[in-house]
Amino acid sequence: MKAWEATIRITQAATRKRANTIFGTQGPSSQAEEEIIEAEQQEHVEEHANGEIFHAERFLPNGDYYSGYWLDNFPHGQGKYWWTDGCMYVGDWFRGKTMGKGTFSWPSGAMYEGNFKSGFMDGEGTYTGPTGDTFRGSRVMNLKHGHGVKEYVNGDCYDGEWCRGLQEGHGRYTWKNGNYYVGEWKNGTIFGKGKMYWTNGNVYEGNWEDGFPKGHGTFRWADGSFYVGNWSKDPNEQNGTFYPSGSLLEGGNLEWDPQQVFNVDLIECTICPPEKVPILPSQKKLALWRSSKAVDSNIRPRRMSLDGRIDAPPVDREFGRIRLSDVAGPSASTSYTLDDSMVGLQEPDGYLRGSPIRIPKVVKRQGQTISKGHKNYELMLNLQLGIRVSVGRPGPPPSLDLKPSAFDPREKYWTRFPTEGSKITPPHPSCEFRWKDYCPKVFRALRMLFKVDAADYMISICGNDALRELCSPGKSGSFFYLTNDDRYMIKTMKKAETKVLLRMLSAYFNHVRAFENTLVTKYYGLHCVKLSGPAQKKVRFVIMGNLFCTNYSIHRRFDLKGSTFGRMTDKPESEIEATTTLKDLDLNFILRLQKTWFQEFRRQVDRDCEFLEQEGVMDYSLLVGIHFREADITEEQTPSGCRTPIDNGGSENETVPRLSRTDMDQLLLDQAGWASIKLGINMPARVERTERKATEAEVQLIGEPTGELYDVILFFGVIDILQDYDITKKLEHAYKSMQCDPNSISAVDPKAYSRRFRDYIFKVFIEDN
Repeated sequence: MKAWEATIRITQAATRKRANTIFGTQGPSSQAEEEIIEAEQQEHVEEHANGEIFHAERFLPNGDYYSGYWLDNFPHGQGKYWWTDGCMYVGDWFRGKTMGKGTFSWPSGAMYEGNFKSGFMDGEGTYTGPTGDTFRGSRVMNLKHGHGVKEYVNGDCYDGEWCRGLQEGHGRYTWKNGNYYVGEWKNGTIFGKGKMYWTNGNVYEGNWEDGFPKGHGTFRWADGSFYVGNWSKDPNEQNGTFYPSGSLLEGGNLEWDPQQVFNVDLIECTICPPEKVPILPSQKKLALWRSSKAVDSNIRPRRMSLDGRIDAPPVDREFGRIRLSDVAGPSASTSYTLDDSMVGLQEPDGYLRGSPIRIPKVVKRQGQTISKGHKNYELMLNLQLGIRVSVGRPGPPPSLDLKPSAFDPREKYWTRFPTEGSKITPPHPSCEFRWKDYCPKVFRALRMLFKVDAADYMISICGNDALRELCSPGKSGSFFYLTNDDRYMIKTMKKAETKVLLRMLSAYFNHVRAFENTLVTKYYGLHCVKLSGPAQKKVRFVIMGNLFCTNYSIHRRFDLKGSTFGRMTDKPESEIEATTTLKDLDLNFILRLQKTWFQEFRRQVDRDCEFLEQEGVMDYSLLVGIHFREADITEEQTPSGCRTPIDNGGSENETVPRLSRTDMDQLLLDQAGWASIKLGINMPARVERTERKATEAEVQLIGEPTGELYDVILFFGVIDILQDYDITKKLEHAYKSMQCDPNSISAVDPKAYSRRFRDYIFKVFIEDN
């Protein structure tokens, strides 16, 4: 009888708490009621052994309700969770995360039925909006991604490919009046090649841009007339030829304005905007009451949510408001306010993931600053001065449509820089030198193609901040310099490498123009400094993008080629740092990409390797940087096999909060966060730890998976693409082949290198199932 009365009191108190929460009339007794619920539930909850799965129905302290199976303190298996705001989930759970098949409903009447993964709508499913529009198809991290069909409430319908929540790829859009478009899409708009069909029989076939005809195309009428030419909304750019039909020639009106297509035919062909979901399943907090047994009875247990949030102690309040853009990289500009409950974080599997990390006062930056007295100080001044003059020199606006002569290796310009200055050069404190620009029109077009602003480019390289010199990570003997903002890397070049780049420049330009997601190195300029004096020293250098320009900490970096001979770092364990570039036999992870990203990755690696093979180059590698999202900067909480160094120069009392997986996922769902994610840049993924088995027969290039998975952010790109298979490499191949297996060495012909590189990379990167 007492147990029954206690259950009634708990239910009544929870019901009052639910009503207070829903209607916003929470009175002064709410805290006492919460304590009653916690205390009386504590007395009557059955004891279960750790790891035991059991069924229970519970009213949670904040008014939420859950009925279903539990594992320890977390929903696990089939269950129903009802939030006080009216949202509800019914389906599969895995240690506190929605995982498997389920149904999520909103109080507005919206509903999603389908697959879930780690709290996200992920996989095949059907979403019905509050107004009646419906989407059936594939999702990744809540967003429409892959093939799907969207039926809009106004009668329109889209059937095709999606990317990050927007139409992208090939698809068909049908309007309610019967008109329809079939063709390519980009960022939610008609973009590329496609056909538009009108119910009156008219058809347009050609190029599109931002939802309108742009470029070459043909408009046909039902009577057989057609117009062929260059299309544009700007009448000054419109030109073409009108071909009337036979019936029209007999007595019809031959006067026709092409702008009629924009002003009349397309006026009602507008694309419905994407729906806005007020709150996503992965953003919902799951309240959990924690047992206070075996702890001090004077301390009231802190409530915790299953998405990793607990009430923060007062000492952490000062960190309650931070900018996610300070953590997630330069492209994420949206500012969020994080409440105090986000500071301490606990993962359902019991792994403490949110304790404040210790960061030293001074974070050591990679490289040595080139200050006055450095042996390369004058060379740096010459380089900065040459860039400032050549990039800032007035000229015609850059264009992507270049003449073949622009790619001629003889297309180079010398500029003399006397110390006293000249008509086109300023006076300077360095020695006199001469400056050479290689194919300036091409590199100006490349900078425009890569969306590099000329002013920002000059500020990064030629600003008041000095460059930083890096020691060479390879055997080429080249010097590397980093700009102060880490955006650009400058590498000194051998004459042979310069010739290779100039030889393949036309093919390189066409390749990066055709494939926006190419992984090959981005080149921004090729120059030469010739110093005066008896030595007449020439220093050639290329400016390229820095793959690791990010606010994420790169915990591990690997240079992967697919060969085994000499492909292990010869440093002892204690000397390996986060800036150390490891090699193939040091890699102890398999990198898992989400399905659509993995498919795009395979396609792009094939395209890039085919391009490099056709150009006759080899010895390139895939540079990979890994940021472990769950790793504190302490060795104790770093995933096994991932050594993350710590700088002991700072104070242990200086701590800042780290974002939980939920907060980071919320950032990635923001448009600015998604915009920063590209193939090889800021890519959310998982890695699985591997272990190599000792065998006497051969070296195991890829270890055996262990099942240990970690959430990461990946950065990767193809580097060192300027090595010809010349006589030097052929002799290297012959010499090393006498010592070891010819397939294990880096120096092989371009065709064999490309095949081996792809085979290896597609074993390191796999699809995440």
